[in-house]
Amino acid sequence: MSGYRLVVRQPGGPEAIEREEWSPAAPAAGELLIRHEAIGVNFIDIYHRTGLYPLPLPTGLGSEAAGVVEAVGEGVSDFAAGDRVAYFHPSRGGYATHGIAPAERVLPLPEGISTETAAASLLKGCTAEMLVERCAKLQAGQSVLIHAAAGGVGSLLVPWCKALGVTVIAHTGTPEKAALATAAGADHALYGSMDELAPAVRALTGGRGVDVVLDGVGAASWAASLASTARRGLIASYGNASGPVPPFSPLDLGRAGSLFLSRPSLFDYIVTPEELRASAARLFAMIEQGAVPVTIGARFPLADAADAHRALESRRTTGSVILEP
Repeated sequence: MSGYRLVVRQPGGPEAIEREEWSPAAPAAGELLIRHEAIGVNFIDIYHRTGLYPLPLPTGLGSEAAGVVEAVGEGVSDFAAGDRVAYFHPSRGGYATHGIAPAERVLPLPEGISTETAAASLLKGCTAEMLVERCAKLQAGQSVLIHAAAGGVGSLLVPWCKALGVTVIAHTGTPEKAALATAAGADHALYGSMDELAPAVRALTGGRGVDVVLDGVGAASWAASLASTARRGLIASYGNASGPVPPFSPLDLGRAGSLFLSRPSLFDYIVTPEELRASAARLFAMIEQGAVPVTIGARFPLADAADAHRALESRRTTGSVILEP
């Protein structure tokens, strides 16, 4: 069986992504060989490419894909050739025509979830589920500030929070993206300078601030997040789209109102197969109920993954980005 995969041999810009011809081996015991139909692109892929999150080199890219099972390894009884599935895991290699994954970390797709939808939403959607329901534990009547609200994760966070009865203040970089956040259900959609964000949030909350900030931006948003959070509120800093949060003292949290800070990683919330399946089941149910629409903002051929990275880094995309083999 012939195919190809994309690899990075040295950290760098999008041009560091190289194509490598590849013939996947037969799956080992407990594994599945999956022919990819759609591949998710996530900001963490850029961190891996640039070396912000260092990896042994050379490395593959991509942690998430969906497709059809082509072969099952010895001892696998829950899947058969032809099954529609999706998966993600910490090891890289999703940017490829095929993938091999442990069967216990692969998810069967419900009839109402296409492989495109799964690839566009699984990693981001399970991240949203983790942030909203298990990290922040948001409840009806609370308030939240969502940074990058029109992006891949943000565009899922906004309707998810609204479905729970949470007041959503969305922040984006442009009025066009703010309009998308409003369409997704945000109660208030702000855009523009981070310097102006906290006063606007305070004005919208009667001076109190929000109960929770969901911050995937990082360095550029850190000061605004601190200044926007209510006393004893929580900042969940889950991404570094603008670079890592600069060093700070715990005293900063005290001065800002005895705040709580979490730097959550999804994989610490889906340690067991049972946790993974529960998170994905919740996501798929929210999608099938129409509570969390999945928007695919851009599609690129797999061979043009470098262009997908350029679009993502330049903030030209909204919703999710996928690659198509």
